[in-house]
Amino acid sequence: MAALLSPSLSVPSHNKVNPFSVSSIAANTLSSRNFQPTMRNNRNQGYRRLTKAKVSVEADVLAKDTVSVESVDDANDYGAVGMHHVGILCKNLERSLDFYQNVLGLKINEARPDDKLPYRGAWLWVGSEMIHLMELPNPDPFTGRPEHGGRDRHTCLAIRDVSKLKAILDKAGISYTLSRSGRPAIFTRDPDANALEFTQVDD
Repeated sequence: MAALLSPSLSVPSHNKVNPFSVSSIAANTLSSRNFQPTMRNNRNQGYRRLTKAKVSVEADVLAKDTVSVESVDDANDYGAVGMHHVGILCKNLERSLDFYQNVLGLKINEARPDDKLPYRGAWLWVGSEMIHLMELPNPDPFTGRPEHGGRDRHTCLAIRDVSKLKAILDKAGISYTLSRSGRPAIFTRDPDANALEFTQVDD
């Protein structure tokens, strides 16, 4: 099952939208012959794309067609680069580990400390991100949750083959629902009724 999990879907650093990389994005994607920056108060407000108008008998005419490029507010850019981990509460750590390791095939991140916090827990790899299982009281009700996990708060994992996971869950006798939209995705719950989505993605 571990092989089904996709690598992290992260944005390459040269495409992050921040005040230092907007210019590099423009340089890499916008041809200087076709685009001109629009400035206001010495701040880049976007780019204008130069497009060729309809050809008349007399001559070609260049028209300006504005392309919107959202300005970045320097004060609000704190450098978010991706998801590090998701915390999931459990009543019994061993029971949860049996599900996440033996059914879903996730591996423990041995490098993460499990004795530094005042409660028991474990870190499980999902690609390059993690799930942090925490043995703590769960404020959510165990019963009365929606049958379909997609209508509940849930954690979504990207995988390569939904049909293989379906067979794994069938063999383990674990119930699940399929995506209501028809896309390749499956929803199930862990032993503490935490909803999990597994969506199929291309490599």
